[in-house]
Amino acid sequence: MEPITLTSDRLLLRPFTAGDADAVHAACQDPDIQRWTVVPSPYGRADAELFAGRLSPDGWHDDSMYNFAVVLREGGALTGALGINRRNLPGVYEVGYWAATEHRGRGYTTEAVLAAARWTFTALGGDRLEWRAEVGNVPSRAVALRAGFRMEGEQRSGLLNKGVRRDIWIGALLPSDLGLPGTHAYLPTP
Repeated sequence: MEPITLTSDRLLLRPFTAGDADAVHAACQDPDIQRWTVVPSPYGRADAELFAGRLSPDGWHDDSMYNFAVVLREGGALTGALGINRRNLPGVYEVGYWAATEHRGRGYTTEAVLAAARWTFTALGGDRLEWRAEVGNVPSRAVALRAGFRMEGEQRSGLLNKGVRRDIWIGALLPSDLGLPGTHAYLPTP
């Protein structure tokens, strides 16, 4: 897929470029990002260069993951990262995100998740967007809930993070949750 840029009221979600490596490296020094996400720890300059300059562009090229730099429309500061990844079932995607410390608590991540969800449901033909986070990652869960995800439970040993299997929370957002049509008919259990 050709990389695209999404817009929301306050944000641009644009593909990462090699020029984002400094900002990604600085943001990922945050102990919370290293603790709760699967980024390497410690997070070195080479990790940021690999993510921004190769892994993110390659994901767009091979249609496996669509990573966005979440930046302010005014000033262009990096507020975080958001990725939409294909899952093994047709029409099912997963969202993941992190927020730079200095930009937390302003609703930017929720705004970015909603913009990416709409794009997933309309442009990618998604019928289900999943959110997963390690049990205990309360800030990530709060973003998912504000974006309208319905919590579906816990999965034991659902995440491998830095060589350790961990339990996760899982939630999902459907097109109908945002007032959008789905690609396939959905018949919920009565």
